[in-house]
Amino acid sequence: MPSTDTGVLHHRVDGAGAPLLLGPSLGTSLQVWAPQVPALARTHRVIRWDLPGHGGSPASLLPDEPTIADLGRLVLELADALGADRFAYAGISIGGAVGAWLAVHHPDRIASLAIVCSAARFGEPEGWHERAALVRAKGTEPLVEGAAGRWFTPGFAASPAAAGLLEDLRNAAPEGYAACCEALAGYDLRDALPRITAPTLVIAGRDDPATPPALARAMADAIPGAGLVEVAGAAHLAGVEKPGPVTAALVDHLSAGTDDGSRHAAGMAVRRAVLGDAHVDRAVARTSEFTAPFQDLITRYAWGEIWTRPGLDRRTRSCVTLTALVARGHLEELAMHVRAALRNGLSPEEIGEVLLQSAIYCGVPAANSAFAVADRVLREELGD
Repeated sequence: MPSTDTGVLHHRVDGAGAPLLLGPSLGTSLQVWAPQVPALARTHRVIRWDLPGHGGSPASLLPDEPTIADLGRLVLELADALGADRFAYAGISIGGAVGAWLAVHHPDRIASLAIVCSAARFGEPEGWHERAALVRAKGTEPLVEGAAGRWFTPGFAASPAAAGLLEDLRNAAPEGYAACCEALAGYDLRDALPRITAPTLVIAGRDDPATPPALARAMADAIPGAGLVEVAGAAHLAGVEKPGPVTAALVDHLSAGTDDGSRHAAGMAVRRAVLGDAHVDRAVARTSEFTAPFQDLITRYAWGEIWTRPGLDRRTRSCVTLTALVARGHLEELAMHVRAALRNGLSPEEIGEVLLQSAIYCGVPAANSAFAVADRVLREELGD
């Protein structure tokens, strides 16, 4: 779901469950996180955002003389707009710097932190001011060749994935890119790292010339209890070049300490999205001491494990569910899932097609009953 809000960072939301905000690297859009989204969205409400002047975020979101703190405040405004009071956070490079700043200055908001190919300080300020001046004068095109060498190893730099992200750099607004450079020029969190209390993972690319592994080790050593993962054969955008190990490290980090309670929370979020608050509220109100274990079971496993999986979208899962309920003759459940199918974006005509298909493979008598149920529900929901 892409954002349509104004006044907040452009963003995209995938999945359901506990919120997870993902910050991008300088010069890239939120697409830099695309390889990780399917796995992360199984258990989290994944919120990717664009830096000012990148992707869909306007450069004007940053003030004159910007700082990493300004970016952090924009992220908090986005989280507030989406109702994420407390959230997990992962960020690449400047996105990681934003996450570290948030963990230091707003520890109550950060449930866990992952810092990917980043640093507590990004070199001398002069270099960033020079880059900002160059971009304001000539745009971002002069940076593309150098970025390819920093972001990717030579064997990956010609790949389609690399080309797409380099196009992001070409399309970045010069003023927004320059402002982010100036924010990095003034950033130095080295002395504050021991104040981070959130469970933290630091990830480094072993072939990263922009933020070498030594900087990642220094961060991991300074943050109490932080873990460190070094990814072989990866440069600065390690999650794009080596998505497998980066995704696995993030999934392990985010799942550390999770229990059935967190699975229940993720399942309840999807259950409400599919069935509607009114239905779920009625079910919860009817729950007794005797039925509570069963309600917990279906919330954790049917909704928290299966409906959250990324392999099928919810429209397709609705089609499969309708067919299975027709086959087994579960007409009361069928009525509930006809309503759910409408919420998941199926039209009445498409629901009818599913039932026609079911008539062939599940039997005409079963489909006859199913059509009667669906017709009643559609009339109730949509009118005659």
